[in-house]
Amino acid sequence: MIIRSLAVITLALAAFSASADEASVKRAIEARFNGVAVESVTKTPYSGLYEVVIGDEIVYTDDKVSYLFTGNIIDANTRRNLTEERQQALLAVNFKDLPLDNAIKTVRGDGRRVMVIFADPRCGFCKQFEQNLYKLTDVTIYTMLYPVIAPDSAEISRNIWCSKNPSQAWLDTMLKGVLPPANTCATPLDKNLALGKRLRVSGTPTTFLPNGQRIVGARFPELVQALDQASK
Repeated sequence: MIIRSLAVITLALAAFSASADEASVKRAIEARFNGVAVESVTKTPYSGLYEVVIGDEIVYTDDKVSYLFTGNIIDANTRRNLTEERQQALLAVNFKDLPLDNAIKTVRGDGRRVMVIFADPRCGFCKQFEQNLYKLTDVTIYTMLYPVIAPDSAEISRNIWCSKNPSQAWLDTMLKGVLPPANTCATPLDKNLALGKRLRVSGTPTTFLPNGQRIVGARFPELVQALDQASK
């Protein structure tokens, strides 16, 4: 019983020590870089480094905060990008919580593969992305209109949403450069902007998959690979 109690106390002290170390690293960074809001500090299993999350960025430091390291940490044996994996985990969303009623729904084939895309009608990368998406079959695409690029992005987004066929109006705009006629109605644009801010959508296109994965940018090959993996 005594040995067992000592083991429990040792584990508790070790956990407290790790927590205290992480807390001290957090305090040191915030003190040395006045105004920086550190969201979390976690001790990593590699080289005694601490992972520091600041906004959407991950940096690394030692236990004395003598140095800061930026960039990706790659596992030399497996060639896994450990930093990118952590970023994906930190930025993952609960797909079921996304308000799909506030998105334009486009279905092709049986629609079994599902994605949500935050996009702006004035976004050049979104247009490039849409050209590739048009080649996909058996997908359901929910497009969250996210007007952040140009002064008239909100107006064009409103006209698309308020058209008789928003899905076709979106495709005409992105694939053919044919803008919809002026129209007015109640739109979810303000809600989409608030949602994007909460989810830290900092650019378009940004895609979310049912497993919570986030793909930033017009990274079509990566999207196809992720869809294929999900279908397995």
